Amino acid sequence: MSWPRVAVVGAGAVGGYFGGMLARAGAHVTLIGRSSHVDVWKRDGLFLDSIHFQECIAVEASTEISACRDAELVLFSVKSLDTEETARQLARHARSDALVISLQNGVDNVERIRAAAPLDPIAAVVYVASSMSAPGRVTHAGRGDLVIGDLPGRSGSLRDEAIARVSSWFETAGVPCRVSSHVDVDLWTKLIVNAALNAISAVVQIPYGPIVATPESRETVRQIVNECVAVARADGVSMPDVDFVEMVLRFAEDNGHVYSSTARDLARGTRTEIDALNGLVVRRGAARGVPTPVNQSLVALVKLREAQSR
Repeated sequence: MSWPRVAVVGAGAVGGYFGGMLARAGAHVTLIGRSSHVDVWKRDGLFLDSIHFQECIAVEASTEISACRDAELVLFSVKSLDTEETARQLARHARSDALVISLQNGVDNVERIRAAAPLDPIAAVVYVASSMSAPGRVTHAGRGDLVIGDLPGRSGSLRDEAIARVSSWFETAGVPCRVSSHVDVDLWTKLIVNAALNAISAVVQIPYGPIVATPESRETVRQIVNECVAVARADGVSMPDVDFVEMVLRFAEDNGHVYSSTARDLARGTRTEIDALNGLVVRRGAARGVPTPVNQSLVALVKLREAQSR
């Protein structure tokens, strides 16, 4: 395997996990993140505490985005609220031929990156339960796979070859990575799960299991999901005719001990990604004439909790 030089921009729980897996397999990886983590990575390496192994992995590390200048593959994994500013900074330093992949929550980050900077990222749907359990340490609690592809209207043989090459790198590193010809559907499917569970978990500070074990909140989940599906279809996304409510309920039951990333953000007193999740559903719904009262209520509650934390 001929490995690329990799830079992880926004190396937190998600970027640290996938960058760590590539480094463990032999790629030269530079993690770009906060000084509290970078200091440890420089001194000791990245400690990846996985459900499959526990290992200290040698990486390069920096707090400066300019450290991406030699990277052939850039994992773009900042919070959605930092998308535009980070894209502009990245464009000033990244190679013109670097492959950029958006490992972010939400469905519109690729569009926002393209609008903010001369970059053409690959879309990715991320499925991993991971956290920064201590400075320099990523704890992996479940899954760890990707779905990647181009949004409608962007294709070509060279682009398809590049996406296949990215998939091959991840697969060789032990990261299941499926190439999708309908990644917009995959992005919305993930968003539906996040919108249905994340905000409730955050506001009440409980894991997913109790949310769907209570009849009243189970009904709220059903209403959220139906609003999301209606907005996606009105937005032109060809959502399949499946039971999305049952999909979300099953996911919550299978991951009953997990707290949402939004809950962890509120617990830390940091800003959440609610605007990229339920907030996006509300905005797209308003633009398409689809009512989203339950999603709107959750946005308001999370915003109130954010203000309370600050």
